[in-house]
Amino acid sequence: MESELAALAPIAVVWLAVGIVADGLPRLDRARALRRRTGWLLALTLTGLGLTAAVLAAGLTSAGATPADRAAAGLTLAAAPTLVVAACTVRRVRRLRAGARAFATAPGTPAPHGLRAAAAHPLIGLPVQVTALATLPPVLSAAGLDLAAGTGPAVTVGGLVVIAIGVRHALRHSRLAERALPAAPVLAASPISARAAGPLHV
Repeated sequence: MESELAALAPIAVVWLAVGIVADGLPRLDRARALRRRTGWLLALTLTGLGLTAAVLAAGLTSAGATPADRAAAGLTLAAAPTLVVAACTVRRVRRLRAGARAFATAPGTPAPHGLRAAAAHPLIGLPVQVTALATLPPVLSAAGLDLAAGTGPAVTVGGLVVIAIGVRHALRHSRLAERALPAAPVLAASPISARAAGPLHV
């Protein structure tokens, strides 16, 4: 049990750190700070992916009910969001870091709303935070807590939490994307309104 916890606890800690860093990206209003934080996020994300893949691979190659098998079985729930992170989040973070690097010419350069909207995209924050949530049950189980009795309510609460996180990311992304849109041009006065205003001119 202790070796299983030793394998799962670092993974959960790393994914929780990834979720916290990703959640704070849209609040950064300086391009240099955004570039630095995306570097941290990319490094932590790759670390989390590497640790998760290592435990899953160890579980596949071992025979019998070994601690590696139990640790890999505990990460089954996190497999799907981890794949989304590998396929979508890493690419978006790299593009975001490249964009921030282009604007980070001086320490005080503001981060454009377009970059902040990209940082708030649900495919950056949501997959890593769902992965972090999915790593918590196996860690608690390995620590000795009996989670079998409350499986049904836990699944319901977990689903509601995931939906709430997704809605929050979508609303924040939408708000920042609206700020990034160019101002609507002022429409020229129509001929009818010009003729109506004609008698007012001296």
